[in-house]
Amino acid sequence: MRHKGAIIQEPTPTDRYQALDLVSTLIAVLHPGGAALFVNAALENALGLSRRTLEGVDFAGLFTDPTILQTALAGARGRDFAALRFEAVLRRSPQEPLPVHASVAVVEHSGDVIVELWPLEAQARQDREERLREQAQANKELIRNLAHEIKNPLGGIRGAAQLLEMELESRDLTEYTQVIIHEADRLQSLVDRLLAPHRHPHLVGDVNIHEVCERVRSLVLVEHPQGLAVLRDYDTSIPEFRGDRAQLIQAVLNIVQNAAQALHERIAAGDAVITLRTRVARQVTFGRQRYRLALELHVIDNGPGVPEAIKERIFYPLVTGRDGGSGLGLTLAQTFVQRHHGLIECESQPGRTDFRILMPLP
Repeated sequence: MRHKGAIIQEPTPTDRYQALDLVSTLIAVLHPGGAALFVNAALENALGLSRRTLEGVDFAGLFTDPTILQTALAGARGRDFAALRFEAVLRRSPQEPLPVHASVAVVEHSGDVIVELWPLEAQARQDREERLREQAQANKELIRNLAHEIKNPLGGIRGAAQLLEMELESRDLTEYTQVIIHEADRLQSLVDRLLAPHRHPHLVGDVNIHEVCERVRSLVLVEHPQGLAVLRDYDTSIPEFRGDRAQLIQAVLNIVQNAAQALHERIAAGDAVITLRTRVARQVTFGRQRYRLALELHVIDNGPGVPEAIKERIFYPLVTGRDGGSGLGLTLAQTFVQRHHGLIECESQPGRTDFRILMPLP
C-alpha cells in the first residue's frame, strides 16, 4: 500500500534499457529529436567514450555524414517506416572511422528511436566464424563416416596379405606382400589419426595457459636445438580457466610444429624465430555470443607465409602446403580449441605468419 504523498520516481532510460548491455550489437536509444538517451556497453567500447559522455549528445554528429541519420530520424518521427537500414561510418577519434550497417526503428509506446549498428568488419568476421564452425562440423561427420568405411576393408586386405605370405615359398614374392601389409598399416595409422579427436574424452581441470606454452616450447626446442629461437611475450595476469590441458597442449604444439616446419630454411640459416604471445581481449564475440574477457594466444613466426592457394583452406583436413605433410595438424588444433568454445584464426604474409587462438575466460 502506497503512503499518501509518496513520490514515485519514473525509471530512467538507463533503467529501462539496461538489459541491452548484454547484447553484442552496438545499440543507441535516441530521443525522437536525435539526442542520445542511452548507449549500451558494446557501443561505449567501440567508440571509446563513456555512457555519461554520450548522453544528451546529438547522435547524428558521431557519423561522418550526419544527414543520413537525420533523414532516418525525420522518417521515424513521421512514422514513414517500421524499420530502416543503411550503411554509414562512425567517427572514432583518435581511432580509425568504423564502417557500420545501421538499422533504425521506433519504440512503439515511448516513441524513442533504437539505432542498431553492426561493424562491417565484425559482420564479415562473424560470417567467417560461422562458416568455420559449419565446415568443422561437416568435416567431422565426413571424416568419421569415411574412416569407418575404410577401416573394415583395410583389415581384410592386411589379413589376406598375411595369409598369402604364409603360402608363398619364394622370398621375392613375399616382398610384394610386405608392401601390401606396410601400406595397409600406414593407412590404418592415418585413419586412427583422423578419428583421434572424436575418441578422446574431454577431461576438464584448471589450466594455466603459460604452463601449456612452456610445455610446448620445451618440446619444440628439443626437436630443434639449433637455429630456432622460441621467444616468450606473456601477460602473467591471465587467470587460470577450466579446460582440457592435454588437448590444449596438443593444439598449441600442432601450430608451433607447423610453424617450425615452415621455417626449415631459416632454421638452417640460424635466424628462425617463433614468438608465443598471450594477451587478454575484452568484449569479444564468438559466433553470436559475447564474452567479457577472452584469452588471445598468438603463435608468430618469421617464415615464408602460408601459400596463397591454400590460405582459405588451411584448417580443412588433408590440406597441406608441405611435401609429406598429412594435413591433419591444424584440423586437430581447430577441433580441440572449438571444444573450448574458441577458434583459431590466421593472418599471413611473407616474413610473418600469426596464428591466433581465442578462447573465453571466466
